[in-house]
Amino acid sequence: MSALSIGLAMFAAMLALMAVRVPIAIAMFVPGAVGYVALSGWLPLLAHLKGAVYGRVSVYDLSVIPLFMLMGAIAVQGGLAKALFDFANALLGRFRGGMAMAGVLACAAFGSISGSTVATTATIAQVAYPQMRRIGYSGRLATAALATGGTMGVLLPPSVTLMVYAILTEQNITKMFLAAYVPALIAALGYILAIALVVRVHPQQAPAAQSAPAAEVLSAALRVWPIVAIFGVVFGGIYGGLFTATEGAAIGNVLTCTITLLRREMDRTKFVAAVRTTAQTSGMIFLIFIGADMINASLALSQLPAQLADLVGHLQIPPLLVMAGVMLFYVLLGCVMDEMSMILLTVPTLFPVIMGMDFFGLGPADKALWFGILILTVCEIGMIFPPVGLNVYIMNGLARDVPMVDTYKGVVPFLVTDGLRLALLIAFPATALWLVHRLT
Repeated sequence: MSALSIGLAMFAAMLALMAVRVPIAIAMFVPGAVGYVALSGWLPLLAHLKGAVYGRVSVYDLSVIPLFMLMGAIAVQGGLAKALFDFANALLGRFRGGMAMAGVLACAAFGSISGSTVATTATIAQVAYPQMRRIGYSGRLATAALATGGTMGVLLPPSVTLMVYAILTEQNITKMFLAAYVPALIAALGYILAIALVVRVHPQQAPAAQSAPAAEVLSAALRVWPIVAIFGVVFGGIYGGLFTATEGAAIGNVLTCTITLLRREMDRTKFVAAVRTTAQTSGMIFLIFIGADMINASLALSQLPAQLADLVGHLQIPPLLVMAGVMLFYVLLGCVMDEMSMILLTVPTLFPVIMGMDFFGLGPADKALWFGILILTVCEIGMIFPPVGLNVYIMNGLARDVPMVDTYKGVVPFLVTDGLRLALLIAFPATALWLVHRLT
C-alpha cells in the first residue's frame, strides 16, 4: 500500500469516526497513530509522542486561550449579559423586530468579552428568548436571530478560534484581532437588515414597535459601563502596545472578577463553576490539538499535503476559483466537524497552498490575515448551516417549543447575508485589512 493511499485512508477513517460521533480528538488521534505505524513503525511513533505532546501543550502562546475563556466564564456567571441585552433593546425597541436586532447586537457585544460562540448563544438566549416570546415574536424568528447572532463569537476578538489560527500560522494575534472588526461589523449590519426585511415581508413574526422612554435608555446605558470598561482596558492596552494579548487576558480576568464581586453578582459557587467550565473546555481544546498534531504528522509522512499543493499548483486554475473551492470545502466539512477541529486539521495543509498563490498582489502577512478572516467567516456559516449547525442545536435545547426545522427555515435569510459578506471579503481583501493598515 503506497504512502499516498495510507494518507487518504487515514483521512477517510477520521471522517467515518466523526460521522458516528466518536469524540473529535480520538477520531483524529487514532487514524493518525495507526497511519504513523503503517508508514514508520512503532518505535518512531513512540519517539514522536514522547516529545510532541509536551511540545504542544507547553507553548506559552497557548496560555492566552484558557485566560480569555476564564474571563468569558466569569462574565457569564457574573450576569453581565442581561445589561447588554437591556441596553440594546432600549435603543432598538422603536423598530419592528427591534428586540431581535437587540439580541444580535447583544450577542456581538457579549462575544467580544466571552470569546466563545457556545457561551454567547446560550447566555444571551436565556436572557432574550423568553422576553421575545412573551411579547409576541414567532419562534422561527426568535430562535434564528439568536442562533445567528451567537455565531459572531467565532469572529469577534477574543475568539478562541481566531487565536488558534494565529498561533498555527505564526501570525500576530493583535493584527488578527484588528482584521476581524470590520467583517464582524458588516455581519452585524447584515443580520439587522435581514431581520428588518423579514418583519416587513412577514409582519406577523414580530410585534409592533415599542419606543422606550429616554430615562429607560439612559438607565440601561449606565448599567453597561462594566463591559465598556473591561473592553476598553483590555483591548485598548493590547492595541496600544501596553501589554501582550496574554497579559491583556490576565488583566481582563482581574477586572471582570473585581467588577462582578463589587456588583455582588459573584460568589464562591459561581467562581468555582467558571473555573470548572474553563478547565473542561480548555482540556477539550488541548486534546483536539494533540489529536490534530498526530494526524497532521502522519499526513506529512504520507506526502499527501505536499502532493495536494503540487497538484493545485500545476492545474493552472485561477487563484480566486481555488479560494472559492476551499470555502465550499469548509462549508461541507462544517456538516461533520466543529470549527476548532476544522482549523487544526486543515490549516497546516491548506495554508501553504494558499500562501503559494497570488491574490491581488497581497504580501505574505496580508494574505495570511485575509485567509484567516475568510476561514472564520465560513466557520460562522457552519454554525447555523443545515443539517448540523451547532448553534441551531443549542437554541433547540433552550427553545423546546420551536421545531428545529422552523429554526433552519428562519436562518435562511441570515445565510444569504453571510454569502454576500463572504463574496465581498473574497473580492475586496481591503475590507479585512484596512483597519490593520491604519492602526499598525
